[in-house]
Amino acid sequence: QVQLVESGGGLVQPGGSLRLSCAASGFSFSSYSMSWYRQAPGKDREFVARVTTSGAITSYADSVKGRFTISRDNAKNTVYLQMNSLKPEDTAVYYCGAQARGFWGQGTQVTVSS
Repeated sequence: QVQLVESGGGLVQPGGSLRLSCAASGFSFSSYSMSWYRQAPGKDREFVARVTTSGAITSYADSVKGRFTISRDNAKNTVYLQMNSLKPEDTAVYYCGAQARGFWGQGTQVTVSS
């Protein structure tokens, strides 16, 4: 069965860093681009970052460009999101997914607050 399990969220002060991980199983991970989305309270889910199958091409939302880095390790069936210079407005539940297949994880909470 398909599973996407996010981890690495938590409480961090403004300016701090977190690294999210998403472990995938049950499908051909290396065949799909992988994405991170986030949803803040009362807001729609929004795109954060995407990485192609080989990891060679990445794309980012303007709001995180230069601060966040998406990467993947196909040998470990894992996608990562390195988040630096975090801001209070980055507070949200972060989801990873293979969007083309409609596979999504359960999310991990990131809270940026002093």
